[in-house]
Amino acid sequence: MNRSKGRGWAAFGRVSLVLVCVLAAPLNAASTDAAGFLVPVTVAALLCGAALLVPRLRWPVAPLLVTVATAWWGWPLLPLMVLALFSLAVDLRARAAVGCAVAALGANLFSYSSTSLWTSQSYASTVLLPTLAVVVGLWLGNRRRLLEALAADVEHLRTESKLREEAARAEERSRIAVEMHDVLAHRLSLIALHTGVLTTRSDALPAPVADRLGLLRATSVEALADLRDVLGALHHPDGARTGSELSPVMREVRELVDEARTAGQQVELFFHGLPEQAPTTHRLAVYRLVQEALTNARKHAHGAQVTVRVDYRAPATLVEVGNTPGAPRTDTPGSGYGLVGLRERVSALGGQLTAGPAGAGAWRLAARIPHPVAIEKNGSST
Repeated sequence: MNRSKGRGWAAFGRVSLVLVCVLAAPLNAASTDAAGFLVPVTVAALLCGAALLVPRLRWPVAPLLVTVATAWWGWPLLPLMVLALFSLAVDLRARAAVGCAVAALGANLFSYSSTSLWTSQSYASTVLLPTLAVVVGLWLGNRRRLLEALAADVEHLRTESKLREEAARAEERSRIAVEMHDVLAHRLSLIALHTGVLTTRSDALPAPVADRLGLLRATSVEALADLRDVLGALHHPDGARTGSELSPVMREVRELVDEARTAGQQVELFFHGLPEQAPTTHRLAVYRLVQEALTNARKHAHGAQVTVRVDYRAPATLVEVGNTPGAPRTDTPGSGYGLVGLRERVSALGGQLTAGPAGAGAWRLAARIPHPVAIEKNGSST
């Protein structure tokens, strides 16, 4: 909207300048001693003004028409010539502007002496005004293109940043799907295993129970196969996963903190409740939150004291990680979108995540993930 408004003001200013120059031409002609110049100069000024205002005639008709009229009628049309040269320079047509100026000034040497551009009274303005118009026009044209290039770069960076955030969210969703695949596959495998063991002893069970166990085992095996078909493609193509990418169900926050302490990081951990009191999805989110917070502390606050607080108790899982001021490190670059993925993960669970400065160079990350209604009632995950 601001850009269109600016263009409107520019068009209004151009029309105003052309009208002023057109009105000045007959006034300049009337001030000369020669008779019979008023009508042809007025007609020439109107034609030149119309050509300058019509977008389709601005190049090359308008510059050629103004050049010929100025070469023939001289200084009464000089303001229109200056305006035409300025327009050419703004459009970065420097050679055309210089050519038109040289042609008009040179041809005017053989025109009427009463309106000549080369009299002692108008000699200075004849040279100065066209030169000034070309120089100022080139400067404004280059400045306008620089601003357009900067605006395009800003828009490109804004689009790139948006795409990166979307990619980070998609990556976090894929990671959640992979982790849930691991969790559900493990539990379905246990169901299939135990029901398989029970079906081997079907002789000692009532027939309806044995039939239901067989059905349960077959259904769990089919569900496991369907789950692997749908989500298995989200794993790494080679199927290899490093130790840092193992499922957080197998690695709790205590192990993560112990690794950070071994690496020289000062971490203080406070636990409330047991991990089993929270859903598996909450435990996955807690692990990722603490992992990202410790990583950011190592990057941006080297040597700082880090405090980790985790509360698994109902009605909500709470995570808070804060660090004191420290020295930033330049040897550990990052994508800068870790918090985007964490916010996506916490939002998917119906929680809230806040992260930001905590005063005097400190940093604080806090998340609250409410338990499902069943969790609140039972006090533990099923």
